[in-house]
Amino acid sequence: MPEGFKAVFSGGVGEIVEKKSRFIATIRPVETKEEAEEFFAEMKKKYWDARHNCFACVVGEKGEYVRSSDDGEPSGTAGKPMLEVLQKEEICNVAVVVTRYFGGTLLGTGGLVRAYQQAVKEGLKESIIVEKKHGRKLQATCDYNELGKLQYLLSQKGFPILDSIYQEKVTLFILLPKEQFESSKKSITETLNGKVEFEDLESVYYAEVLGKLRVFS
Repeated sequence: MPEGFKAVFSGGVGEIVEKKSRFIATIRPVETKEEAEEFFAEMKKKYWDARHNCFACVVGEKGEYVRSSDDGEPSGTAGKPMLEVLQKEEICNVAVVVTRYFGGTLLGTGGLVRAYQQAVKEGLKESIIVEKKHGRKLQATCDYNELGKLQYLLSQKGFPILDSIYQEKVTLFILLPKEQFESSKKSITETLNGKVEFEDLESVYYAEVLGKLRVFS
């Protein structure tokens, strides 16, 4: 399983004008091919009066599902070039529709490819792209006497505390990188001389979004 992957946290809309033709790129995060298909249908309905609504998507952490459509443009001038931009940026779980309002001037094959690719790039500029990483939540319970040691260790390692419960003992809910999960548990146990109880919780994704940690199921 890869350590992490790039994904869209929030989509955006970018636009370019080429020889009076408007190219409007709408970016949307998607988790399944069904979500991608629904998005495509939604955009075609929204921009029903446009000449073309071309689309592309990459679904899955390894790009297991990809699809693109020229929607009436000359074959290979829209959907595939759009898809190539997403793949070059290595972004997963993303869909894009580029809507074209024809301006009356033919752009030629090369012109269309450049316009559709540039539109996608503009859409991505208006989106928030994050690096999602694999992690696991760990519940660690210890006496108050050991709390300072545990907090110091977590701070040194850069492992965030998601929540805490202060009762007869202290319980901390910790986020650990998946690849460091077992080694981190061992390090905590050694630091606290075995005076800690663990409970392994769920696997999650996490990412830094606008300077803040976000956890995804």
